[in-house]
Amino acid sequence: MSKLIPVTILTGFLGSGKTTLLKRILNEQHGMKIAVIENEFGEENIDNEILVQDGREQIVQMSNGCICCTIRGDLVQALSDLIGRRDAGEIDFDRVVIETTGVANPGPVAQTFFMDDEIASRYLLDAVVTLVDAKHGNQQLDKQEEAQRQVGFADAIFITKADLVSADELADLRHRVLQMNPRAPIGTAHFGEAPIDSIFDLRGFNLNAKLEIDPDFLRAEEHDHDHEHGEHCGADCGHDHDHDHDHDHQHGHGHGHNHHHHHHHTDRIGSFVFRSDKPFHYGKLEEFLSGILTVYGEKLLRYKGVLYMEGVDRKVVFQGVHQLMGSDIGGKWEDETPGTKMVFIGVDLPKDAILKGLANCLA
Repeated sequence: MSKLIPVTILTGFLGSGKTTLLKRILNEQHGMKIAVIENEFGEENIDNEILVQDGREQIVQMSNGCICCTIRGDLVQALSDLIGRRDAGEIDFDRVVIETTGVANPGPVAQTFFMDDEIASRYLLDAVVTLVDAKHGNQQLDKQEEAQRQVGFADAIFITKADLVSADELADLRHRVLQMNPRAPIGTAHFGEAPIDSIFDLRGFNLNAKLEIDPDFLRAEEHDHDHEHGEHCGADCGHDHDHDHDHDHQHGHGHGHNHHHHHHHTDRIGSFVFRSDKPFHYGKLEEFLSGILTVYGEKLLRYKGVLYMEGVDRKVVFQGVHQLMGSDIGGKWEDETPGTKMVFIGVDLPKDAILKGLANCLA
């Protein structure tokens, strides 16, 4: 059985810099053979000098060994064609990047890799990488639920064009994105400059026993008994702590004295975390989760957890996309105290009801 080919879904709203990042990947000497699929070929295509456009689907070989193909049709078809050509020795690539159009919801693209057996037997979905434009990001998130979904779905988020906004505006956007998705690291990318290893091999969809939740998010939640998420953002909202000196003054600039001003954004996409040091009762949890997936499956974008189960001496790891959930037995609880951590990201989820329901599943 040949090794599965990792796939990265690159998403982000119009003008967020996907093309710039892709051009860099397609021209840089990184020694990787990457096939880029431009899905739902729209107004934002890689520049003409890279792709000659005529009506036919075609594959263009780049100078550094990458290949590029534009698709106007079906993604599954394109992925099988690529594999067919690779098996026949016509082309060679060892990973795939799918660029979605700016307005696309990455959910259905991600689901393809779980729903279609032929695709799942050859490709491995590695991660959804989302770019957010610092200058227009807030406005796009206000107006477009797809932009919110792209953030909620992400395994890694890069804020682009950060040099065009003030440190305060950047901190505010970062804080907002963090409330939507505390499990994706947030970096910045200048003119497509983001380290290749922060884009590839993130293993965002694999069932590993590691669940990263941004500690700033958890800290904010701990102070937070009135469900006003992240109100006490503290002095360091961001991941890249070299900006910390900017954050100290964050609440001083017209943010209102009651700190509520941070979230005048009523985003439909949001996240919450469930934690407990008591074990779950297996039957109760299974029944509750399958109920939640039945009712809220479409609204659940991503969820992941490391679970402490009664009678099991190892971690149980689970994660999912919409209604598709997988779970697996992870490593032993080595030096750490057993405990459950779960994060849910979705659209208009009834946070309190789900947290209460989970608490009722404890042994």
